[in-house]
Amino acid sequence: MILGIGTDLANIERIQGTLDRFGDRFKNRVFTPTEQGKAERRKDVAGTYAKRWAAKEACSKALGTGLAMGISWKDMSVTNMSTGQPQMTLTGWAKERLADMTPPGHEAVVHVTLTDDHPWAQAFVLIEARPIVRPSDP
Repeated sequence: MILGIGTDLANIERIQGTLDRFGDRFKNRVFTPTEQGKAERRKDVAGTYAKRWAAKEACSKALGTGLAMGISWKDMSVTNMSTGQPQMTLTGWAKERLADMTPPGHEAVVHVTLTDDHPWAQAFVLIEARPIVRPSDP
């Protein structure tokens, strides 16, 4: 079952302006060291940050809280599987919120997809509850 869905559209040029103006202060407030490392290795640094910004916004919407209810930017982190597929990792208050919204007997799975077409970066996050299947279940 779907527990939450969120989307966000970020302007890459706006993120570039924020990077130019605030630099490390902005990066360290919003992005984990892993996210920063990924972005700084990419040709399109601002686009990479913009996609992750959009993913965090989308995730906060999927959690039903937005960013005003105690979730820290860094409580939501986008990493990549070895295949390149993005994945969202939740910690802190975001992880607690996810646990609270997951029905008993289910596990939560957070799906994320990212795209960009300059000057836009977009993310969708879908939170799914899957029944936990125990070995003794038929």
